[in-house]
Amino acid sequence: MRTTRDRIRHAISFELIGLAIFTPLAAFVFGLPVEHVGVVGIVSATLATGWNYVYNLGFDHLMQKFRGSTQKTIALRVAHAVVFELGLLVVLMPFIAWYLGISLMQALVMDIAFALFYLVYAFFFNLAYDRVLPLPEWREKVQVQ
Repeated sequence: MRTTRDRIRHAISFELIGLAIFTPLAAFVFGLPVEHVGVVGIVSATLATGWNYVYNLGFDHLMQKFRGSTQKTIALRVAHAVVFELGLLVVLMPFIAWYLGISLMQALVMDIAFALFYLVYAFFFNLAYDRVLPLPEWREKVQVQ
């Protein structure tokens, strides 16, 4: 399983890279000032970072308990990303509506667009992260087979 230090590195790198891509893209797509999207992005990233740490720790513990390993299949990666984003959707939608002065329905549409971006981003980021920084148990498993 990943160490606390590794989980912190993962969460921070995920959010910083995501913000660098998300902020200008969302400002362009929604026709909003980049500074407004930046505030939404920073608040979202802060909440997501805490959720990321707790969620991944819990997910790994459940995988270890039920599968005996933290190595994820493609199907598990998809489920992992979808459930993560659904949790954020519930928390972020009211904030987006309030901060941007839009209706909950508009915030829902915007939040779904954000979630879709981060859903795809999370899948590829985590796949790359696991390949660049694999756990020792995964390397041992590959060598034994």
